[in-house]
Amino acid sequence: MALFIPKDRKSLFRQFLTGMYDAVVITDPNGYILEINPRAEEYFGYIIDEVVDKPIGNLIPGLSEELVQRIRRGLAEQRHIVIDANCLSKLGHRFQSEVTISDIDLMDPDDLVFTIRNVERRRQVNDMLRAKESAFAICPVALFACDLDGRITECNTAFLEMMDIPTEEEARKHNVSDYMNDDPLPMQFKKAMEGEKSVTGIVAENEHGESTEIEVILAPNRQGRKIKGVVGSVQKLK
Repeated sequence: MALFIPKDRKSLFRQFLTGMYDAVVITDPNGYILEINPRAEEYFGYIIDEVVDKPIGNLIPGLSEELVQRIRRGLAEQRHIVIDANCLSKLGHRFQSEVTISDIDLMDPDDLVFTIRNVERRRQVNDMLRAKESAFAICPVALFACDLDGRITECNTAFLEMMDIPTEEEARKHNVSDYMNDDPLPMQFKKAMEGEKSVTGIVAENEHGESTEIEVILAPNRQGRKIKGVVGSVQKLK
């Protein structure tokens, strides 16, 4: 079933679809596929000739023709509908997706657009970040991060306890130099902000005159090639 659009519009339409970050599947009012974009081919492993005139349920299991009709009726009351779905590729791989459904006037005023965003990788990254945050929080070594002005942005429980700071919110009100200004640390912070990692041993004395050897590791906090601040660890040596 060929999609007929005047030549200039068709060219513009295909350029638009090709440039979309998300997968796009366009169906007729009954949910039978008219068009897919290159990202949809990448996600699902089909070329367009393999899916044209096939039901959208082949790609998004559970989207029966009856459910498509219910979605169409729902679109009469709102601009779009968002659902969570497990999509199915040609090779049988399922992937979690966020699907936005809206209508479009192409061959029929009730044609539907399914915009599909694969959230599996995003969820994997979020799970990884949560695991790292948990490890950061329970690490017995004092850890912190600060911006280029030296203001503390993150720190763990061990850092709060070592510096006798009541809460992380309180720590964020301070510059790291308020707690770590012994020579040669100011110079080492400057080097870290310029991209250099350093390991420094200093000797600190408490109010009773007792000395403790402390190891401070500083490194640039990079986002891509840009340095956003400094990360560091502070550990008492036995």
